Amino acid sequence: MARRRDERIDHAVLAAVTELVAEVGYPALTMEAIAQRAGTTKPAIRRRWKSQKHLVVEAMARDRAGVVDMDTGCTHCDIVGHLEALRLAMDDPVLGHLLPALVADLADDPELRDTFLTAVWAPRREACEVSLRKGVARGDLRPGLDVDLVLDLFAAPIVFRSLFGHSGLGPNFPEDVARAVLHGVGTGDGHRCAERG
Repeated sequence: MARRRDERIDHAVLAAVTELVAEVGYPALTMEAIAQRAGTTKPAIRRRWKSQKHLVVEAMARDRAGVVDMDTGCTHCDIVGHLEALRLAMDDPVLGHLLPALVADLADDPELRDTFLTAVWAPRREACEVSLRKGVARGDLRPGLDVDLVLDLFAAPIVFRSLFGHSGLGPNFPEDVARAVLHGVGTGDGHRCAERG
């Protein structure tokens, strides 16, 4: 009879990955350091994860950095909230500093790329999509909206600036992005709450 997998080791290893990526960065991450921090062995880790890259992606999925549920009753405010969460996540060492190096690994591994998109990126898009659908239902956004396109329009400026560092991700940037995109896809019938003007 197969031995039952010890979930305590799983949790310790994933927590160790998150801590070490924040401390040393993705390129310097090693299985030895992960095992030592988690109080386990490299063979125990290798039995659980296909590769170190897969382990990192699972740790990112577990942490859910930048995923928020927003329902303020104001489409503009909800979108700003999603974008602010993404901005903070991209400014965090675990996601923002990891993503540029991980992108190259994802390009060389289609299976890992699919896992990343499903487990790490999709929850962020799905949370924002809920807000967009509510905005359409309220009449703030045009019916028949291409949700995938609009999600990309919202996220791309933040991800692009984080990856290339050509310009800052200041605290007003989510508001600026939301205002610019909603001006193009909104109905003009109150997609901004009164407090935001």
